[in-house]
Order: sequence, then structure tokens, then C-alpha cells
Amino acid sequence: MLHAQDLGGAWDLRGATVDPLSGLVPGCVHVDLMNDGRLPDPFLDDNEKAVAWVGHTDWEYSRDLAWDGPGHERVDLVFDGLDTVAAIELGGVTLGATRNMHRSYRYDVTALLDDGANWLSVRFESAYAEAERVREKLGPRPNAYPEPFNFIRKMACSFGWDWGPTLVTAGIWRPVRLEGWSTARLATVRPLATLDKTGRLDLTVDVERTRERDLRARVLLDELEIATLDLPGGVITKHAVIDAGAVQPWNPRGYGEATLYNLTVELLDGDEVLDRWERRTGFRTVELDRAGGGFVFHLNGSPVLVKGVNWIPDDIFPSRMKRERYERRLREAADAGVNLIRVWGGGIYEAREFYEVCDELGLMVWQDFLFACADYPEEEPLYSEVVAEARENVTRLAPHPSLITWSGNNENLWLHEAMGWENGHSWGARYYLETLPAIVAELDPSRPYQAGSPWPGRPGLPPNDPAHGTFHSWEVWNREDYLNYRDSAPRFVAEFGWQAPPAWTTLREAVSDDPLLPGSPGVLHHQKAEDGNGKLARGLAPHFGAPSGTEAWHYLTQLNQVRAIRTGVEHWRSQWPHTGGSILWQLNDLWPVTSWAAIDGAGRHKPLYHALKELFAEQALTFQPRDGGLVVAVLNDHPAEWTGPLLVERQDTGGAVLATVTQWVTVAARSVTLIPVPVAVAEFGDPASELLVGRFGDVRALWFAVEDREFTHDDPGLTVDVHTVPGGLDVHVQAVGLARDILLQPDRIHPQAVADKGFVTLLAGESAVFHVRAPLDLDPASVKAPWVITNLSAVL
Repeated sequence: MLHAQDLGGAWDLRGATVDPLSGLVPGCVHVDLMNDGRLPDPFLDDNEKAVAWVGHTDWEYSRDLAWDGPGHERVDLVFDGLDTVAAIELGGVTLGATRNMHRSYRYDVTALLDDGANWLSVRFESAYAEAERVREKLGPRPNAYPEPFNFIRKMACSFGWDWGPTLVTAGIWRPVRLEGWSTARLATVRPLATLDKTGRLDLTVDVERTRERDLRARVLLDELEIATLDLPGGVITKHAVIDAGAVQPWNPRGYGEATLYNLTVELLDGDEVLDRWERRTGFRTVELDRAGGGFVFHLNGSPVLVKGVNWIPDDIFPSRMKRERYERRLREAADAGVNLIRVWGGGIYEAREFYEVCDELGLMVWQDFLFACADYPEEEPLYSEVVAEARENVTRLAPHPSLITWSGNNENLWLHEAMGWENGHSWGARYYLETLPAIVAELDPSRPYQAGSPWPGRPGLPPNDPAHGTFHSWEVWNREDYLNYRDSAPRFVAEFGWQAPPAWTTLREAVSDDPLLPGSPGVLHHQKAEDGNGKLARGLAPHFGAPSGTEAWHYLTQLNQVRAIRTGVEHWRSQWPHTGGSILWQLNDLWPVTSWAAIDGAGRHKPLYHALKELFAEQALTFQPRDGGLVVAVLNDHPAEWTGPLLVERQDTGGAVLATVTQWVTVAARSVTLIPVPVAVAEFGDPASELLVGRFGDVRALWFAVEDREFTHDDPGLTVDVHTVPGGLDVHVQAVGLARDILLQPDRIHPQAVADKGFVTLLAGESAVFHVRAPLDLDPASVKAPWVITNLSAVL
């Protein structure tokens, strides 16, 4: 049986100008230096600049190496990931060199270990040196950011992005081990599990041999044998299509159980098990309906409204990511009503644990190949690296039913044309239109491939065309008011977003500016978007005017982010199935920063996170302007029809009903119904003091005819009662009059406190309870501190 010896733990680390220290594997140089007290935290103030030297320095990890396992014909040294440009030596013998963070590496070290212990050295050259060398050889290529990330196969955003720091890492970033084996081992197992009345398992097994013996591969599903594959001596690849029998389908969230099965492949020499491969997989079908320019995913025959979020690496130092953190973040997404995660092309192919958690939660995964916002050379030494990287990762991720589509790149096809990047050099089109689709067609025909995002579905159309395929809606954030989201109905919105600062405590912990101002140096350093604060200010102006101070700026920009995203999502949901869904930019951050994220870099929930629970709810209500009037869009993303009385009232701020209409409504499953609001109800007498209220079952929607700065914000007469309960506080808030956008900021009570709600609007006489929880006792009096609870009337 194959035996694995983990080589993780303490290694020796040295750099050209750094005294030796202990390094942790898996890990990276930055984290090791921080742990040893030799590097300031780059997340604080502008320390990012002070640590830039690390990325320009060469490093070496080393240790003594000996095989302590049973005797085997072959012992391999296996690296699951090296970041990035590395030379590996054992006992002074060169094993190989690497230039790709996104691949694994295996070296036969049997002969070198026969004499006992040997010294293992992994020397990392600066990624900058490699990138500059390739750029000099192949010629310049434009990109959206000033660093040379498009000349090296490495996590692009480690070179900085418009939400991330420039922290160019090096290290043994994924597990490393010795593997001892005899006769043969399972080199790769590639299962494609689909449904065709019964379960269908399209299985390819590759073996590596030391001897040409007749072998068998036994295939088990939940420990029951479903097939045996013969591998006569000399055969190294076996393909079979196996009937898995009556299986339950894997379904995305909201469509049934995400059923998983334990799939095992055993390699046998007679009755001896030589190697064993085990994963959990699920059976489902995936189709992408692109008829007429559309873009609608069908899972198991059912069209699925995508309620998605874009995922960036959750830590700028991805070696720190463990299953617990993946599970926490992805469960947060699922709890917010998300059903799809797009793994963005400037990051990494995530660890196995990421996809396993998505499988378990029923979260669909859209996986970009790792190209983003740049022209990429198609020549060597990059081309063969891209091919090897793609083949390995398509095979590695094949077992995961959550993975439903491959996409060739992020924005490269669009930006090459829109930015006029043509310079006579190769730029990546061969990858996206030829190489990658051919690899997916060969290795994973069970999932649809798209050339990129955005992409209209075929050449000859504008790359970012709202009428065809996927669309990235960035003109609104960059140059327009968020109400302009309503000006079009794209077929699918794969990116859109609106910025806001992180939670107050996250900002305060990262920035020591005194006074802390929106434009103070530390705050601006943690704002990476071009003219980001200017866009925030211009976004506030038509709705709220200029904020009175930093706390008001923080509150209002958080609110404006929610308003903007609500405007887009509700509009696009009301267009279903013409609009096949939307993917928010973005779920998460990888450091403390003002960004588009719903969860900030410290893991704290912005108010936007709580708003997603309403926006992505199975059943929702929204007022929408249509054809010169107003309609109530009844959004039913539920497997059963939704029926009942729809009540629409026009009220004043004191709760008096000025006009009303009731209509019985039936909305079919997975559909939208638009109900016109009669003019007698929709026509405001005093727009500055009136609003529309729509109610359907337990769901409510509000509509205001004028901007917040034009509305009458009387004192709502809030009363706040705080009750100590096990695990925290229950905060009861009661309103006499209309109280718009009440916000409780739990981190202002205690840095570890969390709340179950974001912005809450109460009509006259209504109340709400904010559940605040923490792993320690909370002081009820802290709720009365400034800015812990506020509402819009107190800010404007």
C-alpha cells in the first residue's frame, strides 16, 4: 500500500540579507518573518510599503530529509504547490525547477534516499525577476495594473489590485510529502458523474508503474462495488462508462438535497491493495441555455436563477487558509441566500476543502481559469505551463458536483478591445478560444465552457454586450448613479458592485490616523480603487448630500452600498428569466480595505451582508418603475406557487393610510409576476412625507418618490431597551413615527460581537429586535454609546 510521510512543520529559512530563522511549511516568507518578529504587519497603516523588499528578495527553505516508512520500490518527493520560481535540490543533486504556483510537482528520489538522510533545499527566486525576464524575452503586454503579473503563472492579485495590497509572496504554500510505493500507483483519477435516468460515471484512471503486472481497479460507491476495470501489464490508462444505478441527484441550494456519495477507486495486484483514491461526488446534469443571446443554467433539467457572489482569495497569504475558515466563509454565503460562487481569475484554483464545502452546501461553483485584466503572452515559456496547469486542475476538480462551468478568463477579451491594447503581440486569444476549450472538451465534457467573462457567446459581437451572454456592469459605479442599473436588462450580470468602507472597528484596527478622516493618509492607503473616495462622494451626493463627519460618512457610505446593490438585484430579479441571474462583486476581502465586499477583511459583516438575505430570499417583493408607472414585482424563486392578497398602501410618516388597494395574486413556481399599482395609490400628494408600502404574506417592500435629502426626516421617537440573554444582548427598538435605516453596529459594542441584522426601517408603531452575540459577556450600557445605534434622521 502506498505510504505517505508528511514533511510539513518547521524548516530552516534564510534570505540573502536575513539571518536564518525557522519557517513553517506549508507557509510563506511574509508570514514566517512576521511570526519571528522581523516584519511589521503589512495590514496596518502603510506597512505594506515597508515590507515590499520581501518580494524582491531570493529565499531558501531547507531541512534534513530521510524516508522513515516501509521498504518500497519507489519513493517520490511530492509538492502540492510551490510559490513560484523554485529550484529543488536533494543532497546536492538538482531535482528540478518550477515556474508555476498553480501546479504540483513530483520527483523520484529513491536512489538519493538509499544512503539515509540528505539535505533538501528549495530555493525561491524573486517572482519579479522571473516576470521581468519573461517580459524582456517576449516583449511588453498591457495590463490594468502596473505590476508584471501577466508574465508569470502566479496568483495575480499578490501584485496588488484595486482592493488588495502588493505583497508578492514566496514559499512552499501547499503540503509536501514523501510517497513510497511499489508495483504501481494511481497517478490520476478523473470521474465525471452525471445523470441519465440512472447515475452515469464516466471514469478515467491513469496509473504509474514500476513493473508490468496485470492489475485491477475496483470502483466502489458508498462501499458497494459497482465496477472492476482490468489493467493488463503495460496499460497505464483505463477509461470506462459505469452505470451507478439508482442514485439521488445532487441539487443546488433551493432545489433539493445536495446528495453526495463516497467514491473509492482501489488499485489491486491480486488481492493486495496498492493504492486507494477517495472522494465524495454527486450526480447531476448541467446545461447552459444560450438561445437568443440568453444565459441560463439548467441543473437536472430545471432552470436556475443565479444569486451569486464573486470570490477572491480570502487571505493575501493563501497558505493560511484552512478548512475551518473556508467552511465559515462559505456557510456565511449560503446563509445569505447565495447559490453560486464565482472563483475569480486573478486568484487561485482553491484548495480541495473549498470545493468539498461547496459540494456539501449545494453551492454551485463557476471556476475561472487564472487570467485577469491583461494581455497574456502565448509563447514559451508560458504556453506549456498554461497547458499543464489547466490539464491538472481540470482533472483535480472533476469529482466536485458543485463545479458547473469553466470560464477562460476575467475581462481579458473585453479589455483588449475596449482599452485598445492591440500591439501586434500575442495576447491570450489562443488560450481562451482554442487551447482551454479543447482541454475542457477532452477532459471534462460534462461542464459547459465559456471563453471568458464578460463574453457574448461568439466572436463578432461586442465582448461586454448586455444583450448577449455575460455582462460586467461597471459603468454605473465608475461614472453614473446607481439608479441607472434600471436602464437595461442584461441577459446575465456576472459582475457589479458598489464600494463601502469596512466595519468601523476593522478600519480603526488597521488605521492609526488621528484624526481619522475619509481622506486621511491611512484611510486612503486602504482605498486601492482609482479615485475610490471620489466615487463614494459622488455616489452620496444625489441621495444624501455631503456627510457631516467621519462617522456620518461611514454610516452613509455603508447605506449607499446597500441601496445600490438593492437597486440592481431587485431590478434584475424582476427581469427573470430574461436576466438569468447576477453575481455580486464581491463576497469577501483579503485585508482591511474600502471595497465592494459584503464581508470585510477582518471577517466582519458589513450591512450589505445582511441585505443579501432579503435580496436573495426565495420569495421577495419590490416596487419597480415600468413604462411610466409603478409595478409591484412578486418574485417567487420557490418550487411551489405563491398565492394570496397583495396589499399596497400609501402612508404618511405617522402611519396614516392615505390610499389602498388589495388584489389577489397567484405567482407560479420559479417565476415573476408584475402587478401595476393604480394611479390613485401611486400618485403622491406630498412626496416629501409619503411612501408606498407593499405587503404579500410575510414579505414587505417600500417605495419613496424622492431622494433622502428631499424627504422629511422627523424624529421617529425611538426607544431602545436592552436585555441581557445567554450569549449576548437582545436590543429592542420601538418607533413612534417612520424610522428609516436603523443600524446597530455590534463591533462598536465589542470587537467580537455580531448582530443578526443590518439596516432596518420601521413604520410608525413598529418594533424590531437586534440579537447581538459574543463569546464573552457584554455590557448593556454600551448600546447607548454614540453611533452604536443610529438612524437616517439622526445623520441627515
